[in-house]
Amino acid sequence: MRIGYACLNNTLAIDKIKVNRSCIRKTFLEKGIAYASSLALQNIIDLEFVVEWNIQNAIPLYRMSSDMFPWMSEYELGELPEIERIETILRRIGEKVKQHHHRLTYHPGPFNVLASPDHNVVAKTSKELRQHAEIMDLMQLPLTPFAKINIHVGGAYGDKVAALDRFALNFEKLPDAVQRRLTIENDDKANMYAVQDLLLLHSKIGIPIVFDYLHHQFCAGNYTTAEAFHAAVSTWASGITPVVHYSSSKKQFEDATAMAAAHADYIYEQIPRYGMNVDIVLEAKAKELAVLRYHDQFESKVSL
Repeated sequence: MRIGYACLNNTLAIDKIKVNRSCIRKTFLEKGIAYASSLALQNIIDLEFVVEWNIQNAIPLYRMSSDMFPWMSEYELGELPEIERIETILRRIGEKVKQHHHRLTYHPGPFNVLASPDHNVVAKTSKELRQHAEIMDLMQLPLTPFAKINIHVGGAYGDKVAALDRFALNFEKLPDAVQRRLTIENDDKANMYAVQDLLLLHSKIGIPIVFDYLHHQFCAGNYTTAEAFHAAVSTWASGITPVVHYSSSKKQFEDATAMAAAHADYIYEQIPRYGMNVDIVLEAKAKELAVLRYHDQFESKVSL
């Protein structure tokens, strides 16, 4: 079992090591692709620092930031002036990850909506997902959900079944490197997609389901947490450890005025795994510090 975190490393940020340098659109238009390339190069250089830190601190699961290549939607990766150096570093990172049996994943933003009835939205989503897969390919990461690219359905549009059909249709048009890595996650709003809704999508295209514990509290369908967990885990192919997301409620543990679905800084309860082997991304604001604290507080205990 791997426990990891997403995107930013608070410890390294003290030394200004970060992977999400970007710029506003006006700056991008003024300075062009050369400036975006320089930012991307520095982000990838720092990604290697993050991966090395994770290796040294025994955190074998890390979700990469989707912001490493600023304004990626406006160009192809091969057009970056510094792409050869970027490729060299990405290959080196991939070799280190493989050597230490670590796992790198992605979770592109909510604007990626394969179920949208808007063809322009779908086209932009398809390009974004393709580019995420291209970065993983440069790192020589597995062509499986072990290197998952995780998204949400993104909208019900008044007809969940029709939206899921559009998702499935657009999924089939994606490049193989995306299809073989793509996963889908349950939502945190009652009118959106619970695990039992996503099982219909899995039955159509075989896409694995990433179970989010906190989201399930707000969009459970007819399933208990244990039932939803087992249903999601069952959609993963044999030999590939399923990934789940866990966060504690900020409202319950840290700030009574917080939004109900807000993530806490740390994890305040032991994560139930129901006897299954899963990899867990902690969606906690304290990032790697939350992982280290969780190990100290809970992993010495018997897992449920």
